[in-house]
Amino acid sequence: MKEEQKEKYFKKVYENIEKYDFHKTYVMEEIGFTPFGYSTGIYENLKIPELFISGLPNGLTSELTEKYAEKYKFGTVPLNEKIEDLFEKFPVYFIKVENGNLSEYVLSSIKYYENKNYEYLQLIFPDLNGNFPNEPNYDYDQKIVGNIK
Repeated sequence: MKEEQKEKYFKKVYENIEKYDFHKTYVMEEIGFTPFGYSTGIYENLKIPELFISGLPNGLTSELTEKYAEKYKFGTVPLNEKIEDLFEKFPVYFIKVENGNLSEYVLSSIKYYENKNYEYLQLIFPDLNGNFPNEPNYDYDQKIVGNIK
């Protein structure tokens, strides 16, 4: 990405955070590369961890991020528990992620927060048969960057 493109992109990130409290970044799927999306600004403005989602399409990733922000803003996010009421299509889990595990992924957040503290959770979802990554017969391309308990 050229400098001019970077400036334009980060201007949009800051504008979205100012207007909507957070920005959503999505990186498309390529051969041998799992797509992912993440938030920037939720930790600062809504006082809950940022969210990282791997392996889902852009629209679904965006919708889940918005539902997460709306449901948990200024509250407590349950960790390592099956959540049945965030999304009507399937249950999810939230797991803690060390920022170092995301250093190659969440570049907008790294730039935005610079030396300030921030936290991330990963949303974990089941495969098409309802199995989660820590269960037998799980079969889906979802990169797990935290520890499932």
